[in-house]
Amino acid sequence: MTSGANEDSKITVALDVMSGDDSPRSRIRAAVRSLEHYSSLHLLLVGDRQLMEDYLSDIDFSDQSRYALVHANKTVAMHERPSLALRGKKDSSMWKVLELVSKGEAQACVSAGNTGALMAMGRYVLKTFAGIDRPAIAASVPTSNGSALLMDMGANVDCTSMHLYQFAIMGAQLASSVYGVESPKVALLNIGTEEMKGNEQVRLAHHLLLEKLELQQGLDYIGFVEGHDIFSGRADVIVCDGFVGNVALKTGEGVANLVRDGLRAIFQRSLLNRFLYFFISPLLEEFNRKVDPVLHNGASLLGLQGVVIKSHGGADEEGFYRAILQAVKEAQNDVPAKIAREVEERLL
Repeated sequence: MTSGANEDSKITVALDVMSGDDSPRSRIRAAVRSLEHYSSLHLLLVGDRQLMEDYLSDIDFSDQSRYALVHANKTVAMHERPSLALRGKKDSSMWKVLELVSKGEAQACVSAGNTGALMAMGRYVLKTFAGIDRPAIAASVPTSNGSALLMDMGANVDCTSMHLYQFAIMGAQLASSVYGVESPKVALLNIGTEEMKGNEQVRLAHHLLLEKLELQQGLDYIGFVEGHDIFSGRADVIVCDGFVGNVALKTGEGVANLVRDGLRAIFQRSLLNRFLYFFISPLLEEFNRKVDPVLHNGASLLGLQGVVIKSHGGADEEGFYRAILQAVKEAQNDVPAKIAREVEERLL
């Protein structure tokens, strides 16, 4: 999949500077990098005002008209229960970025905070579209011929067949509008490709997609795929429940790290190996860029009435920067409005 964003659009993105495992300083630096990348971008930096001013004073970026600071008294902790955060953290940086989108002061928001809290607050502040029962998290994963979307990534551990069907519709629209896939190939992740394989909900979702296939213009449902197909490029959108999706994604990240660390160890083993590394290091760097999870950071919370991007909690400056770029692309392509139209046509 390739990007189809319109970089000339004027976009305002609200950033939750305080939430996440890494220092707010890295998120401030990522914010400045994104401003340098997109001349039409304006940022609302949300968090402790004094802390943000201190970090910004260390960075050489002269055009202060490109960003504004929004003070927030509290931060949602990474371990905090979503229900408690929803009740007690309405003056937090996470809540405020969602509120800025809800009020139309920003077209998108990004947070590296508590996933459960972000989902709960997103549903409360932004609401879901009519016809969508639950939002889903869609993440980009590398494939042999580009990338694919894997969803759900953990928002919904238990899903009905209708939930999976709704995820397929939303994921196909994201693939089409942001990544430029004209007729996205959509698949259900399963333990086999035969129709009798899988649990009841996956089989029912399969039949639901087949029954409505004649209505799915712009969507190419190709049936079941297995775990080894996720990174093959066979499908543009791979749908599963949040438990399976989260395990699959983190397994893939673990394998990528294993391969990279293994290759690094091999080339440090002897003088000859280090000599060989000198010649093939450009190829290895190309491989690293392709599989590095940091470069695919920025998962989309689809189904909400606004663009919400979830950055990995431990994302560094580069990772958070990538999440901001994803937010800009989705805002430029007006993904929520396109999903709303798609849902109205297919589900209502």
